Amino acid sequence: MIDNDFDSHERSRWAGRTAAYERSFGRLCAYPADSLLDAAAVRAGRRMLDVGTGPGTVAARALRRGAEVVAVDAEPTMLDAAQRHARGAEVRQGTLPDLPFPAGGFDCAVANFVLNHVGDPAAAAAELRRVVRPGGRVAVTIWPSPHPPLQRLWGEIIAAAEVTPPPDLPRLAPERDFPRTEEGLTALLAGAGLTDVRCTTVTWVHHPDPEDWWAGPANGIATIGLLLERQPAAVRARIRREYDRLAARYRDADGQLALPTAALLASARVA
Repeated sequence: MIDNDFDSHERSRWAGRTAAYERSFGRLCAYPADSLLDAAAVRAGRRMLDVGTGPGTVAARALRRGAEVVAVDAEPTMLDAAQRHARGAEVRQGTLPDLPFPAGGFDCAVANFVLNHVGDPAAAAAELRRVVRPGGRVAVTIWPSPHPPLQRLWGEIIAAAEVTPPPDLPRLAPERDFPRTEEGLTALLAGAGLTDVRCTTVTWVHHPDPEDWWAGPANGIATIGLLLERQPAAVRARIRREYDRLAARYRDADGQLALPTAALLASARVA
């Protein structure tokens, strides 16, 4: 499953899953939001585009800085959440790489963990450049590869449960993929015509409740959620047992999980 099918699949995976996302992966993805805004030079008076806003976490923080914010997402239920959480932002439906805005209409654009979810990352990066004025900034985050412990945990659970991932899981066309490294993300943005590209790795420890962390995949979020959906009840129960067993080593004294993770944060200037 590649190209346009990849984009269609991604949109189908998020349909109606906003509440499950907010309970699970939403808190994880919120962590680098302020660093992302710093990298895009978001401040009072700046007109900012938040692409793939989800429930509006980044948009809300930009509003608190005094920025004028336009937030877009493909999923209507995410837009409903963004309207609640980022009151004062203009919220519109839109998707990369075809945003409904004229060239150069923004001082800055951000995309928090969005390039992970598009079928043509290079075209998406070029579209972010297009909508920002010369001298403005673009900032993005993605998950790195090799994966940090938080992301590796799901693979370890599936392997321990002796489940073989199906061969038809969606993937990018090889010619459109890029290395999920500092160098790979830097090259992607530079190839889109952006200049002064800077990329760094942000690390932190995520502290979810074990039930909240399970709730994401259990409700179909991410590739692991798709895999779970395809399993019979007995196999799902076996995966849950392995989750409890392997996640136990990350429990802290309060019973929460302490999961080390990382993200790539890149920013660049529009020439």
